[in-house]
Amino acid sequence: MKPWILGITGGIGSGKSSVGRLLASYCLAPLIDVDQCCRHLLETGQPGWQALRAAFGPAYFLPDGGVDRIALRRRIFEDADIRRQVDGLLHPLAREALRTEIGHQHSELVLVEIPLLFEAGWRGEVDEVLVIYARRGARCCRIMRRDGASRREAARAIAAQMSLEEKAACAELVIDNSRQWTESRVRVVALGDALACRIPGRLRKESS
Repeated sequence: MKPWILGITGGIGSGKSSVGRLLASYCLAPLIDVDQCCRHLLETGQPGWQALRAAFGPAYFLPDGGVDRIALRRRIFEDADIRRQVDGLLHPLAREALRTEIGHQHSELVLVEIPLLFEAGWRGEVDEVLVIYARRGARCCRIMRRDGASRREAARAIAAQMSLEEKAACAELVIDNSRQWTESRVRVVALGDALACRIPGRLRKESS
């Protein structure tokens, strides 16, 4: 039986990974991280690595042949044309990898973290979408603390993505993760309970 798939998305600094991990743990459901799939695709010799090498030559590669992820990420945020080109190379590969991963799961519920779910046109890959929202100020602070970025760099990274207001308007579910994590945990647990009531088979499994 095909699992019911919840797509989790948000923006840089919104805390989507933290929410996704907690929700997966609470629901006892597998969590597939599309960013992790992309990281694997960019390992030396993998299809994503080969695609970047063919498109850009040595421009974004380290002396040992590995992808210079820091330089590539910075360039993607600075240049929209490069971002579109890289997305065009990697998104089809990541989409196929995601479908393969979902096919390997044996669960009524599967969570999938897809940072660019709407931008990449992947809405059809999931049954419903959960957007992790956070105010811009909170996101900037998190990016600066996590990545050692300046406020200007953090603001540029946020501006390069679709706004969270737009994403929230397109989603069935939204969790506001702007404030304390203790508040977000309460919202995540409540969502987990709601999902247990909606996914066929989960209540029977938990009560047996």
